Amino acid sequence: MRIATWNVNSIRSRADRVLAFLERSGTDVLLVQETKCRDDQFPTLPFEAAGYEVAHVGLSQWNGVAVLSRVGLEDVEVGFPEQPTFGDPTVREARAIGATCAGVRVWSLYVPNGRAVDDPHYAYKLDWLARLRDAAEGWLAADPDLPALLAGDWNVAPLDTDVWDPAFFAGKTHVTPAERDAFTAFARAGWTEVTREHLPEPGKYTYWDYTQLRFPRNQGMRIDLAYATPALAARTTAVAVDRDERKGKGASDHAPVVLDVTDGTDASPAA
Repeated sequence: MRIATWNVNSIRSRADRVLAFLERSGTDVLLVQETKCRDDQFPTLPFEAAGYEVAHVGLSQWNGVAVLSRVGLEDVEVGFPEQPTFGDPTVREARAIGATCAGVRVWSLYVPNGRAVDDPHYAYKLDWLARLRDAAEGWLAADPDLPALLAGDWNVAPLDTDVWDPAFFAGKTHVTPAERDAFTAFARAGWTEVTREHLPEPGKYTYWDYTQLRFPRNQGMRIDLAYATPALAARTTAVAVDRDERKGKGASDHAPVVLDVTDGTDASPAA
């Protein structure tokens, strides 16, 4: 089975590109972030015509996450237990959606950005990651053999080699010790960062800002990542960043990250 995660930066603007990527890459399950639309605005019909079931949560032109699957879509869950809110305590942002696809529990995640170290959104980000970590630890404790994946835009660069210039990011979000500790806490909870395990080389960025020719200069960040339970990590055979999807007119500022997972048959190498 092939699973990919992609921050598409508006699904309505890039539906054709996403459909072409699914066909070209042979992706079975796509975890989508930053759909930037309400549920009634999601372009469901073309994906269903291509053979994909759709689970989506979106509240406005911000955030929004989805799971697209052609291998089954069951037990959809919007938000994780104790997911915190920001601003209005009655509204939980559309940042997490889970589903079971071909026996694998997948979560599409769009971690809060944090904005600035002295911004309330930064504290919200740390709380969000801590609550997710607690939930993830609980899932694994309840079922040590659970095949599960937490993937998406984490808005954290865990290592200095995950940014093009550590000095440029000094004092900014995404690289602070607190954010990095919140990210590595998932490893301490028993999960494996399979994107790191299978793609350890520096410079394998997943995000490049639109400004100042960041992409052609390869001045990027590695923030689209995946954690797997031990059962799923053992089945993950390859990981790749599909850099071609950052090229050309109308590209998202993120590239898809593609994972191959064995399911009892021979897996194809990642795209």
